[in-house]
Amino acid sequence: MSAIRLLVLGAVRQHGRAHGYQVRNDLEFWGAHEWSNAKPGSIYHALKQMAKQGLLHAHEIAPSTAGGPPRTEYELTDSGNVEYFSLLREALTSYDQKMDVLSAGIGFIVDLDRREAVELLRERVRGLEEWRSSVTEYYTPEEGPESLGHIGEIMNFWVHSADAGAQWTRGLIERIEDGAYTFAGEGEPFVGVLAEGQENPYATGVPHEGDLS
Repeated sequence: MSAIRLLVLGAVRQHGRAHGYQVRNDLEFWGAHEWSNAKPGSIYHALKQMAKQGLLHAHEIAPSTAGGPPRTEYELTDSGNVEYFSLLREALTSYDQKMDVLSAGIGFIVDLDRREAVELLRERVRGLEEWRSSVTEYYTPEEGPESLGHIGEIMNFWVHSADAGAQWTRGLIERIEDGAYTFAGEGEPFVGVLAEGQENPYATGVPHEGDLS
């Protein structure tokens, strides 16, 4: 899966309704333009594409008194909400996703019930353990990568990646079970989006035409 759909749906959902520049601002505020494919062009394309697919409802806002073009605000549809949670669960459980997908999933993990979040992360650990087991059918870590020539370094990297990923995930599970963070239904959620008009210290450029009225 691509992280951009999850990131855009999640950003819109946190606002309730948001225009493209707000979504872009939020993703830059989170640093997503550095660790994912959430570049301005892909953000605006994702908004329009998901509106066509019925995942977002596009509200046209009247042009500004200064004569600017109309601004479009987006809101998740029921189908969009279902898609959002489907992508979120996939991001947290799939051990073979790219780092940006997992990062996006962790960024929205508190939208889930605490118990479900833990279960999804445990499923991730199981996947990593199965992956490691499949690698060690051909490669014995104790013998070292040299036993397979330089190609053994590839399998050595896979084993270390699986071990590190499982260790990190178990640590996150422990912190969540110990009460860290505020999950869905537990109280006031963490506010991770910029308010309308709030300055973004990480902004990289000017608004896209049509996004500000």
